[in-house]
Parts: sequence; C-alpha cells; structure tokens
Amino acid sequence: MKFNNNIPIYLQVINKIKSDIITGKLNPGDKMPSTRDLAKELGINPNTASRVYKEMEALGLCFKKRGLGTFITESDEIVKTIKNDMAEQLIGGFVEGMKKLGFSFDEMVEMILMKKEKI
Repeated sequence: MKFNNNIPIYLQVINKIKSDIITGKLNPGDKMPSTRDLAKELGINPNTASRVYKEMEALGLCFKKRGLGTFITESDEIVKTIKNDMAEQLIGGFVEGMKKLGFSFDEMVEMILMKKEKI
C-alpha cells in the first residue's frame, strides 16, 4: 500500500478497508489479521495497526470476539452507510473539480448522461 504523506496513515488504512468491504474483497463477518500481522502486511507500526482497529470498532466497522480476534461488521446497514458516505465524497470531489473548470451543474449532468450512453 502506498501512503500519502498529507493524510494520517491510520485513516488511509481504514479507508482501504472500507473500500475492500464495499467491493466485496472483505465480507461481513470475515476475520481480520491480528494487529501484528496487519502491521507487517502493510509495513506500518504495530501501534498504528492497533489504532486502525480501535477507530474501526468505534465506527462500528468491526468487532472483537474475546480470544478469537477482530471481525468485519455483520451489519448490512453499516456497510450501506459506508458505501453512501464514500459515494458522497467522490461526488463532492467531482463537483468541486468541475466547478473549478467552469462547468455549471446542468453541464455536469449533461456530461454524465452522455458518458452513461457510451457505457
């Protein structure tokens, strides 16, 4: 995983895991690697890996089973919320970028509809 120096590593890892959940690379109820294994796998500090799991648990993205490890949430509602939140971020970035290029909202919609026809 390549990291952006402008964003805290733990947030980048959480976003990658969110993306993996949405795309089906990780499924509800899947067991996550131990913090030590996650740190080794991603080349990050074990304390950062621990923070990833703590933050994810606080967000409801994962849960711990005593003695068994950390697991991806089994809540379809949380997965749906993650997907919608990430979509809103992408759309927001798109709209801001298009505004900077001088496009109106109507022009943006027209371009999207034209692109849809080509797909």
